[in-house]
Amino acid sequence: MILRTTLAFAAAALSLGHAGAGDFVTPPMTHEAPAAGKRVWQQAPEYRDTDVYHSLYLPQNWLPGKKYPVLVEYTGNKFPPGKGSGEVKDANLGYGISGGSKFIWVVMPFIAMDKEHNEVTWWGDRQSTIDYCKQNVPRICKEFGGDLENLVICGFSRGAIATSYIGLADDEVARLWKAVITHDHFDGVKQWPYPESNRQSAIHRLSRLRGRPVLVCGQHTTGVRRKFLGEHMDLAAFTFLDIPVNSIFNIPEGPYLHSHTDLWMHRPSIYRDQVKTWIQKVIGNHFEK
Repeated sequence: MILRTTLAFAAAALSLGHAGAGDFVTPPMTHEAPAAGKRVWQQAPEYRDTDVYHSLYLPQNWLPGKKYPVLVEYTGNKFPPGKGSGEVKDANLGYGISGGSKFIWVVMPFIAMDKEHNEVTWWGDRQSTIDYCKQNVPRICKEFGGDLENLVICGFSRGAIATSYIGLADDEVARLWKAVITHDHFDGVKQWPYPESNRQSAIHRLSRLRGRPVLVCGQHTTGVRRKFLGEHMDLAAFTFLDIPVNSIFNIPEGPYLHSHTDLWMHRPSIYRDQVKTWIQKVIGNHFEK
């Protein structure tokens, strides 16, 4: 379904563009040991002595021995107009979705072709990136209480495409996910200058969802449905949410410099509330099992 708002709701969201109070602030990544409320640097043993890394955030309410749903995020491309670095350490969407509680939040890397560092623009070595996800998501869950039955893959921009281009690349990786959240871009809407970006390939990847829930967020999701997914609604349980980013923020404002941003859920709005309602329905009563 398409979630629409009344004029009153839109006006309320517009007024929020002038208020900074209550905004989430993503914690900086540190090299500390993992702990509740900390966002830390981690490196897989397969990439020791390289600059390849992922980040791990344990929720404020995290306790050893309990299980928590997990948000697995992929970042956007390097995007100077919005101060997007393309780096794992600068991702924000997953923190906006969770608000820092109830979910473990992991940001996965794109592995560069030299396998020595993270790629900040497009895919680098795609197969290595897929393999990294397969190896490390279960490993992280085992060590920190991630619930393998409640993994949600999410991403912004390049990362939104990656939820399918990486996260649905084969049957093994596709089996990991309970649901998908994308913001600004979607695999198959347009053809990009990289292999298998055509619509037929995207449909094949999306077929691996087998009806699972997908929340398509963005500034133009009505277009995503009209131009592409409207003919393929049987692939997943799609929900579409148009996000008026320029109404949520008074761009340029503080850290919010461009409407193409992974920070939109950091500000209170009815749209953030709708995302939280959606994900709570998906996860159900599995919080902190």
